[in-house]
Amino acid sequence: MIRFATLGPAGSNHQFVVERYLAFHGLRDCATISLHSDFSAGAASVLDGSADFLVQCAVHPSTADTVARYFDGLYVVDTFISPSRDLAIVHNRAKPQSRSIAVMQPTLRYADLSKWQEIIPTETVAAVELGLLEGRYDAGLTYASLADDHPDRFCISEHIGSVDDAWIVYGRQRVSGGGLVACSSSPATAIFRLMSGASG
Repeated sequence: MIRFATLGPAGSNHQFVVERYLAFHGLRDCATISLHSDFSAGAASVLDGSADFLVQCAVHPSTADTVARYFDGLYVVDTFISPSRDLAIVHNRAKPQSRSIAVMQPTLRYADLSKWQEIIPTETVAAVELGLLEGRYDAGLTYASLADDHPDRFCISEHIGSVDDAWIVYGRQRVSGGGLVACSSSPATAIFRLMSGASG
């Protein structure tokens, strides 16, 4: 089995995207996903051999630390683009006039949050969802599915939708060979050729 590590908890956007990545490569039946509480633990699992690859969203707050801290031993082996799970501003039906909202740092600009007096920072979108479920937050920018799964408790005040993010796959084997690694048949290549008037 090929072992992939990523950020939990179960149901996280990271798990959702890694499952899509495995399906794209036809690896669903020959790969496993381990979920970690942070990327330090995920990186350690690759470095100690208990996982083969680590997948991380490029805009996650700890991405720069992952690249810098493990640059000798944990290498970028692939990148890809994937839509996220649908996002929304969700609030507790019992407290529609919340003065605070919980938000993960990279999603701060996904919506106008000026009507809230307090922004509560969280480490992950899943942490916002958990905080809403546990009653610690009255409103949050989180997965839209929370309102669908608990319509008696939560409703959507603004639907944001899916965001296309860049993702990084790390492994123990360096693949660049000191050169550029890019796909000459990517959608961007087709755009470049069209814009430059090149053919073929």
